[in-house]
Amino acid sequence: MKADDFNLFQSLLKQRSGLVLTTDKAYLLESRLMPVARRWHFKSLEDLAASVRQKRDERLLKDITEAMTTNESSFFRDSRPFDQFRQAVLPYMMERRAAKRRIRIWSAACSTGQEPYSLAMLLQEDRPKLAGWTIEIVATDLSTEVLDRARAGAYTQFEVQRGLPITMLVKYFKQNGERWELIPEIRRMVTFREQNLLRDLTPLGQFDIVFCRNVLIYFDQPTKAQVLEGIAKLMPRDAVLYLGGAETVLGITEKFKPMDGQRGVYQLAAPAATRPPAAGLHRTAAL
Repeated sequence: MKADDFNLFQSLLKQRSGLVLTTDKAYLLESRLMPVARRWHFKSLEDLAASVRQKRDERLLKDITEAMTTNESSFFRDSRPFDQFRQAVLPYMMERRAAKRRIRIWSAACSTGQEPYSLAMLLQEDRPKLAGWTIEIVATDLSTEVLDRARAGAYTQFEVQRGLPITMLVKYFKQNGERWELIPEIRRMVTFREQNLLRDLTPLGQFDIVFCRNVLIYFDQPTKAQVLEGIAKLMPRDAVLYLGGAETVLGITEKFKPMDGQRGVYQLAAPAATRPPAAGLHRTAAL
């Protein structure tokens, strides 16, 4: 691939999705964009790049962006965040929302839906104690292709074997040929919407619990800060944010602080004018 073409795709992906593509990932660019080139009847990536420069066809730009967006996901990925959700975060939020008896949950960059459906199954398991509550799960992604797959709620044998307990497979899925389909009751618990994290997020409304896991690792520092500050605007003071195990807010934004006793979970930091003295901040950070 020519350097100019690589730079073109690199700039396009950074602008449209926040994805930072380094030169050592040129092979990934070629492997994922060649199917796009063929689908659009181009003979090479050089021809694809030329079309991008000349026409700026929005449909083509969207295809390129979606092809390069990482869609790795699995049910109950890393397990610990879901244990935290059921044992600590959900009870905490139920106490805080006892008057309204309503909780909104956002699964950002949800890919093919395993994360929000995992949350839906956990909520279904706790249905007796949630009687009279309204729990809304909104799941978003910038890729219409993966959202269509998520809405279908149908997964391969390989996909259901990755992290999904056999008891939940039997309870919440029906086998249809070589596919496993979620029962309608679980599928109805999740609303899927197209949303780019780099765009205005306010139309999504306010959320009490936000999952934005294993997303920031693909962004540079300014983009991470932009996304986190956008999310912060959707969160009440006592809301909760989940990040991936390799992600942090430290050195990126002062909008968030770690939630006491919950690794990988964050809450909004107090405004500067109401913060305790520096010594107190230091002790909190060291916990």
